[in-house]
Amino acid sequence: MLRSYVGDGWRLPPKSPRVIPITAQVQPELQYRMDMHLVLCGVTTLLERLRSFIVFLPLFAILILSGCGKKDQVMAAATPGGPPAAPVIVANVEQRDIPVQVQAIGNVEAYQTVQIRSQVNGQIEKILFRQGDDVRKGQLLFQLDKRPFQADLEKAIAQESHDQASAENSRIEAERYTRLEKQGIVSHEQGDQMRAQAKADGAAVEADKAAVDAARVQLQYTDIAAPIDARAGALLINLGNLVKANDTPYLVQLNQVTPIYVTFSAPEANLDEVRHRFSPGQGLKILAYPKGESAHPAVGRLSFIDNEVDTTTGTFKLKGTFQNKDRRLWPGQFVDVALELSTQKNAIVVPTKAVQTGQQGDYVYVVTPDNTAEPRPIITSGVYENFTLISEGLRPGERVIVDGQLRVAPNAKVTVESALPGSQPIVPTNVAGGTQ
Repeated sequence: MLRSYVGDGWRLPPKSPRVIPITAQVQPELQYRMDMHLVLCGVTTLLERLRSFIVFLPLFAILILSGCGKKDQVMAAATPGGPPAAPVIVANVEQRDIPVQVQAIGNVEAYQTVQIRSQVNGQIEKILFRQGDDVRKGQLLFQLDKRPFQADLEKAIAQESHDQASAENSRIEAERYTRLEKQGIVSHEQGDQMRAQAKADGAAVEADKAAVDAARVQLQYTDIAAPIDARAGALLINLGNLVKANDTPYLVQLNQVTPIYVTFSAPEANLDEVRHRFSPGQGLKILAYPKGESAHPAVGRLSFIDNEVDTTTGTFKLKGTFQNKDRRLWPGQFVDVALELSTQKNAIVVPTKAVQTGQQGDYVYVVTPDNTAEPRPIITSGVYENFTLISEGLRPGERVIVDGQLRVAPNAKVTVESALPGSQPIVPTNVAGGTQ
């Protein structure tokens, strides 16, 4: 039992309640000791855990390394000879005569375009064709109401007959007065008046003839015919509508599509060579590929070189004429154009599929005699159809991979499954034998 010293001596504390009195000076020290004890206990626990981890760490490392070694052994056992050879398809590097071309994007234009308009005012009475029809020159397309124009013609004819009668009477009177004038019965003044009247009536008859001709022309304008052989477009004004002379919109548009033009632009750097090789009678050959097609182009001839260079683009305008008998080309269509300037003899070419692009530029995989895929950097100088021209990096007779490159690793073994068959040398297409 604890005792406390109070006043003049030690005394026992009361039995109830059982509380140990602590002075204000002792309480902070005791709290400090308790906190330090808790900190020491936590540090001791942490050190024990770290020691356990350090003891077991080498064991974990040994287990992991042994597992990786077993995995490598399994993989090595699965592929005892290393990775399998990739199957590929190859083609030979060839030498061919390749046309030197200027590539451009062209626009197809109608050979002739006519917007059909009425030349007189009237109501559409008949439409004698269907939209999209091929029409021939002189074919009747529209008929307007003829009745007003027929009435005007008949009126003009009647006026001509009236004036002819008056002119005949004036002529007879003038002859009579001329005889009387010679006999001295009438004065010279009266004779001159009658002769002048006869001339005036004769002039009126001539005017009436012109009016009759004009009325006939107006009547003919009610029949609207095609001025050229062409393809009819959409009908913009329908049956029963009233049309005016030279009104807008027009009735229908006709486009001549056989033959047809292809217009394109070329860099001014090619101007001198194009002008030097161009002759009006036998123009340079032009190949036109409709979008989405890379073979069997339409063949035409250069027929026009513009008389100036566009200062804003540095290009000059060219136009080729195509017979277009099969109508592959259509007005407004965009086509890929190749203007052939000359022929490059014995050019080294490979299929375009063989050319790959990497960080260092273009390259191909060359298959060596021991069936190793060697990456070879190359320098290209152009493209012709499905072939790429090589200016540096390859020799004729070498084999290049054209299919299966994604499975090939540099300098790895490959298996040649097949080779593309060699084709005949490229011969410039004759206009007579090409697609028109």
